[in-house]
Amino acid sequence: MLRLERLLPAWLHIAALRIAHRLRVRWWRWSGSAVRGCRVLVLDPAGQVLLIRHSYDAGRWMLPGGGLARGEAPESAALREVREEAGCRLAPVVALFRVDDPASQHETWLVAGWSADAPLADGREIIEARFYPADALPGPLGRGLAERLPDWITAATAARPAD
Repeated sequence: MLRLERLLPAWLHIAALRIAHRLRVRWWRWSGSAVRGCRVLVLDPAGQVLLIRHSYDAGRWMLPGGGLARGEAPESAALREVREEAGCRLAPVVALFRVDDPASQHETWLVAGWSADAPLADGREIIEARFYPADALPGPLGRGLAERLPDWITAATAARPAD
């Protein structure tokens, strides 16, 4: 299926994403809207962590993720978002816990997933997607990620279902 954004030149699509992101953040702040979403801790067979960089978010490295559709489970959203943002399939997938951020009204779930797929950024929304060793992460990282990541990896490893 032909997607509308593919009809736009990449530079114009990226500019539109940046404007839309700024407007979305302002709307959330102004309206006090709570958004349900997920962040996905993707580990490869070597235990490396998948990180992405959005074209519209100050170039910070972060975990893939996004919003949950109405009635959607965090695990389903994780499968969809990682496929869209990095082209990776996940198996297994486990919802770990809600990540509370006192500065935000958002409900964000941390979901763990495992993938042997090589990530592929689309060059528009996602400008880079790579696996990194947990002890050699790139910078800059998203807010609070460096401090929380070791505990999240431990929780994901403990929660992984037996193969």
